[in-house]
Amino acid sequence: MYIIVGLGNPGREYAQTRHNMGFLTLDVLAERWRIPLSTKGFQGLYGKGIAAGERVMLVAPQTYMNASGECVGAMARYFDVPKDHILVIYDDIDLPVGRLRVRQAGSAGTHNGMKSLIAHLGGGEFPRIRIGVGKPEPGTLLADYVLGIPTKAERETLAQVRQAAADAATEIIRGDMDEAMRFANTFQG
Repeated sequence: MYIIVGLGNPGREYAQTRHNMGFLTLDVLAERWRIPLSTKGFQGLYGKGIAAGERVMLVAPQTYMNASGECVGAMARYFDVPKDHILVIYDDIDLPVGRLRVRQAGSAGTHNGMKSLIAHLGGGEFPRIRIGVGKPEPGTLLADYVLGIPTKAERETLAQVRQAAADAATEIIRGDMDEAMRFANTFQG
C-alpha cells in the first residue's frame, strides 16, 4: 500500500493558496483515480482505492500545515506502511513557479509541514514531489506570501504543474522513481 499525502491547510480561506498545492494535487489524483477523500480519521480526510495496480490511500491532513506529521505518522503506524511507500506532495518556495521536483528522500528545508512529517515518521527517507510557487517579493512576509492567492497567470501555470505532479505520482506508484524524477525534473510549466 502507498500513502499519498497532500500538504495544505483546511478551510475555505486557504483553499486556493500557494501553501495548498498538495491538497489541490490530491484533488487531481482523486478525480483521476476515482478515489474520494470522504473518510474522516487520524486527524485527516482520506480515501482508499487502486491506482496503477497498487492499493493507495490519498490523505489530506486536517491538522494545519505545521502539525501534518501527527496525521501521517499515526496512519503509517496503524496501516504499517513503510516510509518508502509514503509519497508527500507540497509547495516549495525555493522552486520558481512552474517547476516540479521529485526526490526519493531528503530534508525539510524551510518547510514546516515537512519538518513535522520528518519528526513524526522518524526521518526523511520518503519520496516527495515539490511544486514550485516562487519566492515573495522583498519586503513581503513569507507567511503572507504562501497563504496568499497566486496571480491569474500563476494559477494557470500551477494548474498545469498539478497535472504533471499527478503524472509523476503515478510513475512512483508504478515503481518507476527514475522515470518520475526524469519527467518532473525536466518539466517546465
